[in-house]
Amino acid sequence: MTQLEHELQALKIEVLSMWNLVESQLQKSRTAMLRFDRDLAREVVLKEKRVNAFELKLDRDCEDIFALYCPVAIDLRFLLAVLKINNNLERIGDIAEGIAKYTVESLKDFDATLFAKTGLMDMFDDAISILSDTRAAFEKEDTTLARSIFKRDEVLDEINYDAIDRISACIKENPEITNDALYVLSIIRKLERVGDQSKNIAEEIIFYIEAKVLKHQQNVAAKG
Repeated sequence: MTQLEHELQALKIEVLSMWNLVESQLQKSRTAMLRFDRDLAREVVLKEKRVNAFELKLDRDCEDIFALYCPVAIDLRFLLAVLKINNNLERIGDIAEGIAKYTVESLKDFDATLFAKTGLMDMFDDAISILSDTRAAFEKEDTTLARSIFKRDEVLDEINYDAIDRISACIKENPEITNDALYVLSIIRKLERVGDQSKNIAEEIIFYIEAKVLKHQQNVAAKG
């Protein structure tokens, strides 16, 4: 193994470590909200600093590899992909922190009927599963798994699209839950963005493995 290959392998391990942290953050924000565990929610908020530190370190490591080895071809594409994946993971970390803050700031437990009627918990589970599978696709360099994320993201989009009607119906049935309902609507919006970020990551995985930029192809197709 060359020194460059060694550096790239070490970088990949670091990315996976950050991925596991972000995934844990999202899972804990779900658990904290479901159980109204404000201490766990505070832990998520505090650990966001670790996510930010990870992002900065990975950026610096990529810059060092660029400067020292002038990578080309697949190695260059891998580094460019890692830079973008790193940014997407940091944004998902921000989303997890934002959801946890709702639990920290809330004075009482959320109305449980909202979770069932809006499909929030199912959406949470889907978002976490999608993030986990993008990690597996990155680790295994599996473009088939990466492509499956596109279709699964549409499920989150549909829940988000229906959210206003479902939330409105809940409020009409019980106006006293209006504040909780608005929190839930905001969380649904955030989880939809987790799907978007995961889809972006899947595109980068395919880009560095197959040297295909799907966004460009989709734009060309749309113009045609």
